[in-house]
Amino acid sequence: MTDDEEMIPRIKRVSKEKKKLKIPVLNILLVLFCSFLLMVATFVQFNITHFILPFDIFSTKALTKADFLYTYSIIPQVPAVMFVVGLLGRRLGITSIVIYILTGLFLLPVFALGGGIRYILEPGFGYIMAYIPAVFFAGSILKSGFSFKNILKASLIGVVTIHFIGIIYMLFICAVKHEGWAFIKGWILSQSILKIAYDYVLSLIALFVAKYANKYVNYLIS
Repeated sequence: MTDDEEMIPRIKRVSKEKKKLKIPVLNILLVLFCSFLLMVATFVQFNITHFILPFDIFSTKALTKADFLYTYSIIPQVPAVMFVVGLLGRRLGITSIVIYILTGLFLLPVFALGGGIRYILEPGFGYIMAYIPAVFFAGSILKSGFSFKNILKASLIGVVTIHFIGIIYMLFICAVKHEGWAFIKGWILSQSILKIAYDYVLSLIALFVAKYANKYVNYLIS
């Protein structure tokens, strides 16, 4: 065997070792980036204006252009969670979510109403806690590929999981704090019933963006 022939396996081995070193570093950076993205999404709010059919359309009331437009203010954290699972997958996505939650509970006030260990007594903490099972279920679906059907299903399962667990947790905290029905009804209406459709549509968009971002990341580590 010539010297050149002996060098080829050695070059391939060194190349593989470099890739093994490269992938964990990139993963760490992506996990931290996604945790930071969740923090930023918590404090971002934007308005969505769209066409609606008003309840008074069949009445004798004179309607204006404004009656056919509806503006909803949304915080895009649930779509950000879906983007995270689309980009990182199930295992690293959960890692990113856990870092975000631990940061809010023990380090910085990165939740919507602040932070600290006492935040677990806030009615809205259940939605945050639900990010973990939502990422698990959505990530399990996307594991078989980013087909249109899988994206639809992952978004639906992820969003419904977050809102379902969020409502159950809110009811538990309200029972402990003896909150009245008016508070509970107002919370469910504002935090879930009015919000879930927007979360689903934006989560679909987030997963389509994550699909191509995921391809680019896989290209970098290949």
